[in-house]
Amino acid sequence: MKIELDVHTHTIASGHAFSSLQEMARAAADKGLKLLGITEHTPGIPGSCHLIYFRNLHVVPRQMYGIDLLLGAEINILDTEGTLDLDEFHMNLLDLRIAGIHSLCYTPGTPEENTHGMIKAIENPYTHIISHPGDGTAKLLFEPIVQAAKANHTLLEINNSSLKPCRKKVEARPNNLEILRLCKQYEVPVILGSDAHISFDIATYDHALELVKETEFPESLILNTDVARFKQYLHLDK
Repeated sequence: MKIELDVHTHTIASGHAFSSLQEMARAAADKGLKLLGITEHTPGIPGSCHLIYFRNLHVVPRQMYGIDLLLGAEINILDTEGTLDLDEFHMNLLDLRIAGIHSLCYTPGTPEENTHGMIKAIENPYTHIISHPGDGTAKLLFEPIVQAAKANHTLLEINNSSLKPCRKKVEARPNNLEILRLCKQYEVPVILGSDAHISFDIATYDHALELVKETEFPESLILNTDVARFKQYLHLDK
């Protein structure tokens, strides 16, 4: 499988990552990518970016070392109503918006309530991608989430980092298998995410691709393989 993009990555700006923006871009170019997304954590994560960081993204060129850049954020879903921790003003400054649940700043409910909140985030017109929905941080019902993702042209991520054995996320593997099987059944595209916090991990999808193989998931539904199709699906080509 020819991989053209990785759009869920973090730099030192997120406070717990280890490479600069330019180091990440250089590594992506060296790996033969055409597109890199850098999506820093929003303020709900301790030590992450102040809002002024996002206001100043206009100074960064959107092409480096022969590859295109999308600069955005991984925004926190805060509660079971799908509240996001970034306002519309700052949303509009971003090239790409990922939303996800993180235990450090999420108030959980029942599986039904958590599912309701994630669907509200999926339906938010600012949301392009849901990060690591299968990592087990919140108990979720995946069939309605997959159906909502299809209806709203929001991508669900198969997150490689959460599948690493060292993360000890015991529900990540079965949850992501279920997501892939449902997406295959309903013909819903997915995005593989490295969630790289250091340049060496860019476009590292080894654990995610094991699940892709196990489920015989169609390559045609994996949007990492075609930048134009990825942008078209998320209406980023306008």
